[in-house]
Amino acid sequence: MRAEWATFRASRGRVIAMLVALLIPMAVGLALTLTAQATCGKFDLATRTDIEEPCPPPVLGPGGQAVEDDFTFVHRSLRGDGSITARVTGMTGRIKEPPPPGTGAGPPPVPGLVPWAKAGVMVKDGIEQGSRYAAVMMTAGHGVRMQHDFTEDTAGSTGGFPRWLRLTRAGDTLTGFESPDGKRWTEVGTARLDGLPETVEIGLFAASPGAVTMGGGGPESRFTEATGVFDQVSPRAGDWTFDDIGVEMEPDGVTPHHPGAFSRSGDEFVVTGVGDIAPAVAGQPIERTLIGGPVGLLVVIVVAVAYATSERRRGALPAKAVVMGTAAFLAGVIPAAVVVPVSLAVLPSRGVHPLPVGLPAYLQVVVGTGLLFTAVAVLSLALGALIRRRAVAVVAAVAAVVLPYVLALAGVGEWLLVFTPAAGFAIQQSVPEYAHMEDVHLPIMGYFPLPPWAGFGVLCAWAALFLWAAIASARRPMTGTPTPEREEAWTPGWRANSGS
Repeated sequence: MRAEWATFRASRGRVIAMLVALLIPMAVGLALTLTAQATCGKFDLATRTDIEEPCPPPVLGPGGQAVEDDFTFVHRSLRGDGSITARVTGMTGRIKEPPPPGTGAGPPPVPGLVPWAKAGVMVKDGIEQGSRYAAVMMTAGHGVRMQHDFTEDTAGSTGGFPRWLRLTRAGDTLTGFESPDGKRWTEVGTARLDGLPETVEIGLFAASPGAVTMGGGGPESRFTEATGVFDQVSPRAGDWTFDDIGVEMEPDGVTPHHPGAFSRSGDEFVVTGVGDIAPAVAGQPIERTLIGGPVGLLVVIVVAVAYATSERRRGALPAKAVVMGTAAFLAGVIPAAVVVPVSLAVLPSRGVHPLPVGLPAYLQVVVGTGLLFTAVAVLSLALGALIRRRAVAVVAAVAAVVLPYVLALAGVGEWLLVFTPAAGFAIQQSVPEYAHMEDVHLPIMGYFPLPPWAGFGVLCAWAALFLWAAIASARRPMTGTPTPEREEAWTPGWRANSGS
């Protein structure tokens, strides 16, 4: 092992190339961070003019994640333990159709509901956006659900309208129930909201996330609206308050844009809402700050292949893999450990707000980038030892790792990120794919078909397979008499066997 480290360091060109592989992602990431700027328009009532200012940060949920918390809430206070029950008799809605090509705003909304339009009962820690909550709801396309704290979702029955819903509080524990007739109740799920205050808000809500489609410039969200009709609401006594939580304002800062609505006639409550109660995924994931990584990875591939073909010593491949893998890990993890925290510190002041993640996802991106470089380096080293022609081996490594990734980003064959070594790029995905919300889950948007560690496992399997094949090939016995002209075609052990 010491001999291999000495051999690796003895080549000045090899050391310089690895420094270049390290510096490229760092330089590109820091340059983009220091030059980024995002502004949002706002109407200044004092001067009656439009102004540009840094875009505001996202709303944060109880877990520190970015969330959407925009809905119509008709509520009253509950002190201590208790419950709310209501029957949802029906739900209607409107969807704005996309404008024809080359036109402006497009036609007016038409009747319809998106699958995750929802109406139900809720317990919430006040009316501040991002505060803790639990809710049982009817959805337009996914039946009864119980959701809490934006990221958690439990499926109930697929039964239709009418449907009785109940949410019961006992301390910090919320339990959701459903019933087809108000007599036979089935538990949907439970949620524990630690630290829930003694007084909370209970009530009826409605929300409708935008209809997401893929346009020429990326995902596009169109206006939708949902109206839920409730009756047999309990408790009945007390005053009900209407709040349009998270409603956006027109440029004048006063007029609501697509406001919600509430009306009551006797025992019937009609609640209309727009928006969603879910994780926010529209934004810049932290791994996008490492946009220079693939270029550094190309340099690592070239160095690994050259290192594999530079010397022909039997039994050296395992040691070479350790040395090359360690050097590649440093070339990947050091830029990530610098660029990601600097970006998180600098970008918000420039109006750019990377989607916040927890410590496990943060470490996965930073350390995972180093592991990605390591696995690709070992795979390239093995290909160089098998093919023994540098140019051909470099092309083969790029075709195995980088080309499928580029094709998948271009929308050509997402399956390439399942079966090829390019699946390893999934280790850099920081934002999970949530099943209970609409989004465009494409590689270009930062989503991969395999979970992060499963995708990395595919890459490691390919690297191990090629390394095993290279080692097995190096151990095959020689036949025939070597000549100077044929020396390069012989296995790496020929010189040791011949005493050269």
